Amino acid sequence: MAEQGEETGRIVVGVDGSEPSKQALRWAVRQAELTGGVVEAVIAWEYPTFHGARGWFPPDSTDEAELEGKARREAARAVEQAVGPRPPVEVRVEARYGSPSGALIEASRGASLLVVGSRGLGGFAGMLLGSVAQHCTRHATCPVLVFRDGGP
Repeated sequence: MAEQGEETGRIVVGVDGSEPSKQALRWAVRQAELTGGVVEAVIAWEYPTFHGARGWFPPDSTDEAELEGKARREAARAVEQAVGPRPPVEVRVEARYGSPSGALIEASRGASLLVVGSRGLGGFAGMLLGSVAQHCTRHATCPVLVFRDGGP
């Protein structure tokens, strides 16, 4: 059953610059071509924390607009690397504040599909399913496709 306000054909894709997220984005663009949909490439950002030899210290910048802009540029770069400068469908790039799984679940409200790579940039390379993908499959309010290396 569709949620109220559902944007038919909107496919949300988690983008973090990793190869699995680029593969998921390419798949989502092909799906949107077939269904007449649009793709929303979402990257999450948070205030970074750093740990050095002397303990925790603040990030170089706490300017929200600068940090969000950096995330948006990174997502736009990943989109261009994955599908080129002129994708065959509309691809919206969105930077959302918060954890990756929280940002994706929020972005997917009312979407027809959420697509994530099986593993992103963090975590342990040997795991078959990353924590973000696992969280999204459990908590998203729309269907979720986990794109594994070589196919969904």
